Amino acid sequence: MKNLLKKEIFLSMHPTAMIFLLLSSLLIIPNYPYYVTFFYTGLAVFFTCLNGRENNDVFYTLTLPISKKDIVKARFIFVMLLQLLQVLLAVPFAVLRQHLSLPGNAVGMDANIAFFGLSFVMLGIFNYVFFSVYYKNVTKVGTAFLWSSTAVFFYIILVETSAHAIPFVRDYLDTDDTQYVGYKLIVLSIGIVIYTVLTAIIYKKSVRSFESLDL
Repeated sequence: MKNLLKKEIFLSMHPTAMIFLLLSSLLIIPNYPYYVTFFYTGLAVFFTCLNGRENNDVFYTLTLPISKKDIVKARFIFVMLLQLLQVLLAVPFAVLRQHLSLPGNAVGMDANIAFFGLSFVMLGIFNYVFFSVYYKNVTKVGTAFLWSSTAVFFYIILVETSAHAIPFVRDYLDTDDTQYVGYKLIVLSIGIVIYTVLTAIIYKKSVRSFESLDL
């Protein structure tokens, strides 16, 4: 598994993934839909899978003395590491954003603790939708990304609208982190759990789909 993971990082990963990680700095832009920051993480996954299709990465890996399950596991570990790294890099920018003399985000959620919880949910949704399509046919990368990005943008519209329309979100969650920390930590915990559960479920489904795929 260690060698497979090295292959994912040093051979399979598309170069844009490193560039997209730098886009965590988008959190300091005033009046911006901050969830888009984590959309770019999904875009990096798409480019990596697309690059793999063009370079016959899956078919090459299948010639190695490893199981299909391990191939899927390595890809999932790589994706989760990429997503968690994006979140970790975003934290200092979120902290900086709250210390700048700027008004609240007029577009939707501010970059606070609750925002990260809701972002974890978004990443879980992306993983679930993308890989549920991708591992049924690894050549249809575009189809997988179309469905997953559609689901993500619907989610973004929903949560950004809730920051204006739902009183609890507007008055308790979409506030500075010095306020209502307990509520925000609950949202963060729930978000991490949802991300973990969705990713675990689709991992098991992806293994079954890939093992039954005739390549």
